[in-house]
Amino acid sequence: MLAAHARLAGDPAGLDLHDDLYASGMTSHSTVNVMLGLEDAFDIEFPERMLRKATFGTISAISEAVAELRTGIQ
Repeated sequence: MLAAHARLAGDPAGLDLHDDLYASGMTSHSTVNVMLGLEDAFDIEFPERMLRKATFGTISAISEAVAELRTGIQ
């Protein structure tokens, strides 16, 4: 998802789970594209409370958010 939508400066495969994606080149526009791609891929919808920079700031944060939405914990 990051490779397709985040427009990072380098290959996202080389990032640590806790690396700052915004420091790696992700913009607010590409964040929206990542979010939409995740929603399509996992058949989820990010609620308004999750529409924060922190939700998409790291691979770990994204994974946690998707896991939460897929298990129905809201």
